[in-house]
Amino acid sequence: MIKTFADKSEHPFEWLDVTDPTADELHEIARKYNLHESSVNDCLQPDHLPKYEIVGTEGDIFIILRLHTSEVANQADTVRELTDKIAIFMKEERVITIHKKPWPESEKIKDEYIKSDYCKSAHHILNEIIKTGLATYDSHAAHLNREIEFFETNMFLKNRKRSLLEGLYYLKRKVDVTRRILILTYEIVDKIDNQPGNTYTRDTRDLYVKLHNIYDTLFENTNHLLTIYFSLSSQRTNEIIRVLTIFSVFFMPLTFIVGIYGMNFEFMPELKMKFGYPGVLLLMGGVTGCIYYWFKKREWL
Repeated sequence: MIKTFADKSEHPFEWLDVTDPTADELHEIARKYNLHESSVNDCLQPDHLPKYEIVGTEGDIFIILRLHTSEVANQADTVRELTDKIAIFMKEERVITIHKKPWPESEKIKDEYIKSDYCKSAHHILNEIIKTGLATYDSHAAHLNREIEFFETNMFLKNRKRSLLEGLYYLKRKVDVTRRILILTYEIVDKIDNQPGNTYTRDTRDLYVKLHNIYDTLFENTNHLLTIYFSLSSQRTNEIIRVLTIFSVFFMPLTFIVGIYGMNFEFMPELKMKFGYPGVLLLMGGVTGCIYYWFKKREWL
């Protein structure tokens, strides 16, 4: 589906928005508007990472921008599951955007930005598209922050859920993939903000720097959470081993005493003693008391 959001009858530029084209439709658009063949092939690759390049002899700009998808599954951890791709072709007086999924923000740009006094060229449209795309990561960062707070709250509970580690893994993957996408988007932002004193593109760069810092912080926090999780798991394992070791220390001398008097030799001392049985019980109780006192003195109990 092709929509014309701006045409030259009303503006000094035109903007065509194409949603979910087939391969034949895409090649037809390429022939009509003289789009470079290699760029068209990149449009057909759903996993293509962000990039900025100048193609052809006329200096046409081709950009692949990835937006954060609005609905993210709990176990989403790949580029395709977390982001949507938009291909942008720009000439001096024309912008063509191509995407597979619906892009509601395009209508907002058309209704609010194109009709404003700030929109005067195709470069302004391109900058607004990039800025709107980056803003999708801002809203999702708040959701990731809430997830991190949830895991921090449940990390120190006595009865932790078994799925906590799995959730932490997917949280780390989400942050890591999104962070790498933002890093690759830097070149796009850097290329469009190449004129000193341009406040419009400077706002886009400021938004990018803000998001980059946010996702760096989220990445560090998720790594810290994983480290804390494994530390707590090791600590609880050590605590269990300590308790079992204490039990074994109590029973080792008792087992030794019982083992000696359980031997079946005919000539053994103390076997005929009248008070041998209670004497051995008292000995075993005394040994247990000494071990308990020793543990208490060293503060092991």
